Order: sequence, then C-alpha cells, then structure tokens
Amino acid sequence: MTIAPLPSSDRPVIRMRPKMDTRRIRHGFPWAYANEVVTDRRTKALAPGTIAVLEDEHRNQMALVAVNPGSKIIARVVDADVSAEIDTDWFVARLTRALALRTRLFDAPFYRLIHAEADGLPGVVIDRFGDVLVIQPNAAWADVRIDMLAAAAVAVTGVTTVIKNAGGRVRSLEGLDDVSAVLHGTAPDAAIPVPMNGATYMADVMGGQKTGLFYDQRPNHAFAANLARDARVLDMFSHVGGFGLAALAGGAASALCVDGSAPALELATQGAAAMGASDRFEARQGDAFDVLTSLGEEGKQFDMVICDPPSFAPAKPALDAGLRAYERLARLSADLVVPGGILALCSCSHAADLEKFRTACVRGIGRAGRTPALIRTGYAGPDHPLMPQLAESGYLKALFFHL
Repeated sequence: MTIAPLPSSDRPVIRMRPKMDTRRIRHGFPWAYANEVVTDRRTKALAPGTIAVLEDEHRNQMALVAVNPGSKIIARVVDADVSAEIDTDWFVARLTRALALRTRLFDAPFYRLIHAEADGLPGVVIDRFGDVLVIQPNAAWADVRIDMLAAAAVAVTGVTTVIKNAGGRVRSLEGLDDVSAVLHGTAPDAAIPVPMNGATYMADVMGGQKTGLFYDQRPNHAFAANLARDARVLDMFSHVGGFGLAALAGGAASALCVDGSAPALELATQGAAAMGASDRFEARQGDAFDVLTSLGEEGKQFDMVICDPPSFAPAKPALDAGLRAYERLARLSADLVVPGGILALCSCSHAADLEKFRTACVRGIGRAGRTPALIRTGYAGPDHPLMPQLAESGYLKALFFHL
C-alpha cells in the first residue's frame, strides 16, 4: 500500500483537544497521543500513515504530522513546515544530512545512519553495513512509503542492497505486519564482517536480532577494551560477541561469551576466528541467570564481568519487575569479580531511568557484599543521537564499577 502526496491545501486536519498543553509540541516534542487529539469519525477514518496538519484547539497550525488512528501515538511530527511535501526529495534531504554527520564521525561505512526522531524520520531506524542498508520502518507513515524511502537511501548512499526488517514489538503496536523483504539488490548469502574497535563482528542482516548488530554500545565496548589487557573477561548476553570480542581486541587473556541464542554464539565464534583470537575465546549457551549461578558454584572468577541484557523494563508496567531483575543480575555477577576487578552493567530500558537503574545495580552489588566505585557512566554512541525533548531516545545506560 502506498499513499501519494497531497497538495498541502488538500491535507486533512486533526486538532488537539481543548485545554491540552501544546507547548511541548511547539518546543519540539515529536508526538501527540490519542487522548490528546479529537478523535472524531473523520480522524478515525484516516488511513494509517496519512500526512495531516496538526492544529491546536484555536485552529492555529502547529506541525505537519503522520497519523495512525490505531496507535497510542496518533500523530508523529514529520516537519515543522506544514506546507512541506513528503516526497523523494524530502527523504533525500533528511538522509543527506544524516549521512554528512556519520561520515564526520566514522572512517568506515558501518554505523546507524538514521536514529528515528533524532534524525528527522520518526519511528525509522536504518543501519549500514558497508554496501547494505537495513531499514526498520517502525511507524505506519514510513511503512507505506518504504519504496520511496529505499529509493532515496540508494540515491544518497550508493549502496547495492536495501533490506526491510519488519521484526520487533514496536511494529505490532502500530498495527503493522512482520513481513521482511529485500527492497533493492540481492540479499547477502553470508554474515557480513563488521570492523569495530579493532574487533571483527559477523552481522546476520537477514536472520539475526534486530538489524543484525548493535552499534549503540560502540563507545562502551571501546572503554571495556582499554581495561581488558591480560584480563579474564566474562561477557553475559553477548549476542554476536559485543564486549567479549572488543576485550580480545584490547588484549584480554580470555573471553567467555554467554548467550541464550546458539546462532548468535556461532557468529561470535566466527568473529573470534576472523580476528585470529579463537584460542582465547569460549562460548557457552544458556540462560544468563542459570549460567551466573553455575559459574558461582564452580568457583569461577573473572577480572572483568559485563552484563548487557535485553530490556527488562520495556514499558512502565514492567518497571518494578525489571528493576528487581537488574538488582539480581548485579548481585550474581558481582560474586564473580575478583577484588579490584571491573563490573559493567547495562540497560536498554527507557522506562528505567539512569537513577533507578543505578540504584538497583548498587543495591545488588551491596547484597553480594562488595563495595563499588562508579568509574564511568556510558551512553549510546553518536550515531544514536539523543533528541533532548524525547527522553525515550536516551535509552542506553552502561555503568562501569571498580569493586
């Protein structure tokens, strides 16, 4: 399904409810929620992804928005100019601006090219793997314009392959399907080697988690690598070897990578081999909490332990349970760190802000009988820019403790 651009004068209008505080949107907040907008019959009849003009209760124009009547986020701001045409040229301009930043930041074409609202494309994620782009159109407006977006991406970057990744929880919240596809070129027939922080990661862009690799931890991987010389390293929730391979690149004596996914660990094993580090690498499949418990019972000790779990608190209703899980993780992992060693604990739960996450970690470390000193608070890399008005874009936290 595609939606042809309408002349600005013919665009539908949606309106904020009376007495709603519109200052947030005027000051850059990019969303309007369903309970803030007048949802009359005409608004409910709009096709998901329709471009409309958002007005306040006094009919003053506020922004150009993408509408999805079936979503809790009923309107996403796409442009402050209500006369803008959301066409190929518009996409080219946004992508060109994003590419200019990434080429200043990185000397190789391996990065997040588009980080949703912070790069002016609400709900859209694009990761680059050399000549391959993986697009996650996680909002209806981008999904119905995916061909236009893909064509613009090819024009701007010159890549040979564009893949649509339709996995993930967010698309279901938008009422979108889970059908992935190759939009341009030919699908890779093997994992793509990705150089980062001196390590080599193998990205499965067709069958891996999310887009195939997590670029957001790049600066935190680098910090861990700088502390890893001659260290025995335990990398929990390692995915394709995130912190473990970075530590090996930094001169670690050994790295044990633990994950629940056998395919992810196979990619980590391939990465270690590509680096010539197979003799210092070990993989172990299993539930993280079970493995941590077993390692403790085995009397194992490590100079550095890193835990980078999936989100334990993806939304506010899961916050309390998520914080308890972070506390338990901190307790179990602290038991395995030698005196004077390093414990790194990470969270990608935007519902758990930094203070709550740090408190849970410190409580867990204390329950293990250890005394922590916080030596670094890390965040996502600069190819994951934070939109100051949108707290959710600052989701990643990485705490490094000296125990």
